[in-house]
Amino acid sequence: MPALCRDCLTEFDHGPRCPSCRSRRVVAHAELNTLSIAHMDCDAFYASVEKRDNPELRDKPVIVGGGRRGVVSTACYVARIRGVRSAMPMFQALKLCPEAVVIKPRMAAYVEASRAIRAMMEEMTPAIEPLSLDEAFLDLTGTARLHGHAPAFMLARLVKRMRDELGLTGSVGLSHNKFLAKVASDLDKPHGFSVIGAAETADFLRDKPVRLIWGVGAAAQDSLDKAGIRTFSDLLRWERTDLHARFGAMGDRLWHLARGQDHRRISANAPVKSISNETTFHEDTGDADLLDGHLWRLSEKVSDRAKARALAGRVVVLKLKRADFRTITRRVSLREPTQMADTIYRRARALYDPVAGEAPFRLIGVGISELAPEADADRSGDLLDPEAAKRSKAERAADLIRERYGSEAIIKGRALR
Repeated sequence: MPALCRDCLTEFDHGPRCPSCRSRRVVAHAELNTLSIAHMDCDAFYASVEKRDNPELRDKPVIVGGGRRGVVSTACYVARIRGVRSAMPMFQALKLCPEAVVIKPRMAAYVEASRAIRAMMEEMTPAIEPLSLDEAFLDLTGTARLHGHAPAFMLARLVKRMRDELGLTGSVGLSHNKFLAKVASDLDKPHGFSVIGAAETADFLRDKPVRLIWGVGAAAQDSLDKAGIRTFSDLLRWERTDLHARFGAMGDRLWHLARGQDHRRISANAPVKSISNETTFHEDTGDADLLDGHLWRLSEKVSDRAKARALAGRVVVLKLKRADFRTITRRVSLREPTQMADTIYRRARALYDPVAGEAPFRLIGVGISELAPEADADRSGDLLDPEAAKRSKAERAADLIRERYGSEAIIKGRALR
């Protein structure tokens, strides 16, 4: 059985240890050298960047997120052992892990690290489909002749380079389609490398919960539960026509995924259609100050990502999910595209006010769509708001200061809510 040492990259026949360096970090699989669809997900990315940049944090629990009224953006694995999770309210996270070091997000540092990882990926294949700053699908079909090694070797070398050159780690999932590659990357985090072969797909999935399916959230899971569908075995008992009749387009997708089938191609360099960020609360909330603080932080994150990609949006979108799982979506078109956090926040806040009475909410999200180049953005200002130009100028100045002195050099008061 083909095997690969993830530490020294020696290729050998199956064994518990590498014959060259004696490492036990070995991945072995009958289809190891024939699979070519991968998903790479960085481990606790934001927290890992913070620990890399400040070695004093190395063995400490680290939470990246807002103030005491804010939420957790991400947490290192030391904090996760204590029960801290992304999107958890900060006060709850600090009850679980009171000794945690809380750090404000530094988007500029995370974008820089993401670009360095992307450059390493591009040396392997042009077929890269990024999902966020810290994860991407890769299609390495046909690259063995170019590199002289199978895709598995190239992926192991990628995460080794990330560790050696960038001080960051990632987990790899390797399979024969996107769905299974993403499932595999979650099987052994952190520092994982998991393989799901074609021959074992049916047996692997049979007793797994359907929540493994990417995109099956709480509302979809509730609908599936009502239909008696909790595992892939349950799905296999349904006819395709019945699934479609019950769940629409999602029913067709579920029928294929139950059989491990996913015909989606990896969309290399697909144009970005929207930029958004959302937070799901562990407890439904109608707290006006807390929700306003989230609106600002989400708007700032969307703005940071738009600026990092040199893009702007003509439409601002607000998304809310009520306690009964009903989703409320509101949008507004702007006179010209924007990438400014102040503008995004003010438009999102104006969309929120008329529906505030429908609280409590379990999720809140902000985004921009109908994207355009940043050269077309924020050119004429808001004629109905004479102070908008001043705020825009101040935000640009604040961006330069944060870029030079760090993200905490300037913080708006509402970000602490």
